[in-house]
Amino acid sequence: MVLEMKVPHGDEWSALAPLFPVFFSYVLSFANLGIWWNNHHHMLKAAHHIDGRVMWANLHLLFWLSLMPFVTGWMGENHFASVPVALYGVDLLMSGIAYYFLARTLIAVNGAGSPIAVALGRDFKGKVSLVLYSTAIVLSFFYAPVSMALYVVVAIMWFVPDRRMERVVNE
Repeated sequence: MVLEMKVPHGDEWSALAPLFPVFFSYVLSFANLGIWWNNHHHMLKAAHHIDGRVMWANLHLLFWLSLMPFVTGWMGENHFASVPVALYGVDLLMSGIAYYFLARTLIAVNGAGSPIAVALGRDFKGKVSLVLYSTAIVLSFFYAPVSMALYVVVAIMWFVPDRRMERVVNE
């Protein structure tokens, strides 16, 4: 994603100002990808069994995450216009749904009493994230900055580590 940022012409701080939307989009997406990466790592490490269903569910998640550079670039280059902000939200929502399916598949393969099932619990943050992403998509057509704020809120919410998953991984 960073390769899409063009070097500004000029040697003053003001030359960086037009890059703010692209840079902010990049930082938000980098944070989101980092969150997905860390949670994915912990989740797979907590699982003891993986089969073909898990592999396909994992590929489904990878597909949606692979679209992140495109939606990030489109949103940043168009200064957070409604449609790109909505599509960014659709990608986040679909990634969240794919992550949820992966988690449920891991629980199905490992059992309802497995460490992964215990660690995921009711997945309150995951469900709230899907609601916030859906809300942000709708709001993007009325006032895109509110949608962006919701995307940031979800990212901040996930920066708070889930100690249950860490306990299971470290046991």
